[in-house]
Amino acid sequence: MREIFAGLPWWVKWVAVPVIALVVFGGLIANVVGFVIGLLFKLLIFVVLVGGLIYVVRKFTAGSASRGDW
Repeated sequence: MREIFAGLPWWVKWVAVPVIALVVFGGLIANVVGFVIGLLFKLLIFVVLVGGLIYVVRKFTAGSASRGDW
């Protein structure tokens, strides 16, 4: 493989081959990137919701414990 690329001009190695790879595997790369971004977004939403739940529960439990309703 190295001998094949050795005789080619620089623009074939550094421009044409990556462009062909992006054309052939572009859909796969886009799907993987989209999946990862979607997963990170869902993880961020999960963290925000759990943090909000913990905040609300602590606020209400601290308020009810100080009133002495129990």
